[in-house]
Amino acid sequence: MDIRPKVLITKIGFDGHDRGSRIVAAGLRDAGMEVIYTPPWQEIATVVKLATEEDVDVIGISSLATDHLIVPKLMDALRAAELADTAVIVGGIVPDEDEQMLLDAGVARVFHPGSTIEEIAGFISGITPAIRAKRLTA
Repeated sequence: MDIRPKVLITKIGFDGHDRGSRIVAAGLRDAGMEVIYTPPWQEIATVVKLATEEDVDVIGISSLATDHLIVPKLMDALRAAELADTAVIVGGIVPDEDEQMLLDAGVARVFHPGSTIEEIAGFISGITPAIRAKRLTA
């Protein structure tokens, strides 16, 4: 069984700035993770479909503008698709006043500018065993 975390890195909404998400995707790949990367402008339904098809452990959402505000809709869609055990992390420009809203919606962690690849990879590696254990008991 492959124990490497499987991560989907994507952008939802209309924010086309993808430099950060490309850097994170490459960094996580270099850290030994299996990474599925999508171009910007993904619809929530497409992200849920990919997460289902690829059986990912973590979905990483990148936000430079205000696209993090639609992440609660993604969380609802994941629960409806019985993917509540898939962790969602958000990275990028997220104002402090929006961070708690994301956490309350079920986001596992918000990474702000300046977060290192090591910090992100360490978090993902740390939560993956619990995600997989939960799936085995479901």
